[in-house]
Amino acid sequence: MKLAIMQPYFFPYLGYFQLAHSVDSFVVYDDVHFSKGGWVNRNYILSQAGRSLLTLNLSGASSNRLINEIAVGDNKEKILKTVRQQYSKAPYFELAYPVIEDIFSIYEPNLASFLGYGVQRICHYLGIRDTWYWSSEIAKDGSLKGQDKVIDICKKLGAEHYVNLPGGRNLYGRERFEDEGMELSFIEPGNYVYKQYSRSFVPNLSIIDVIMFNDPKDFPLMLSSYSIV
Repeated sequence: MKLAIMQPYFFPYLGYFQLAHSVDSFVVYDDVHFSKGGWVNRNYILSQAGRSLLTLNLSGASSNRLINEIAVGDNKEKILKTVRQQYSKAPYFELAYPVIEDIFSIYEPNLASFLGYGVQRICHYLGIRDTWYWSSEIAKDGSLKGQDKVIDICKKLGAEHYVNLPGGRNLYGRERFEDEGMELSFIEPGNYVYKQYSRSFVPNLSIIDVIMFNDPKDFPLMLSSYSIV
């Protein structure tokens, strides 16, 4: 079984979903510490200035707390209004906006649960059919950290192959995984370019931008535009 383990993020970029597409099972890594200044609760969308940062307000956010110990703030309606304003003329707005609206409409005060639902809902729209797990619900050695914790999760779920995004190269070593009888690989997202209105392409925006400008029939090609090394 091929497995990915990632923190839940706020409408992450395409590479996150290419990672989900590349594996059989996906673990929402909700019992790790929240990182201030990271991408757990923010991302970029297209704007007249090129790109604009959306930030989900939080309650009780602290680097001393786990992601699943933090609450969602009070600006979901404002963010949804901004998305509607920026993308109302996008070619696939009528298809994509209800998906975004559904995510924002759920009453889920827990940050990890809200973000996890969003990732899963987008995966469903994209046609990704992974088996999902929550790391907080997996019986594991709570004293482990970093690479050792990831390996323990892999072993508990019976994974034979662990796949991570490029940033994981500084965190995980192939020899360590091989010692545990597992393969370690990294996904290299491709340079997938698409038309955004009539302007020059602005890369690495939220998946919101991707689904607003791409026909669902092109999702299989878009999700497969990566290599695994």
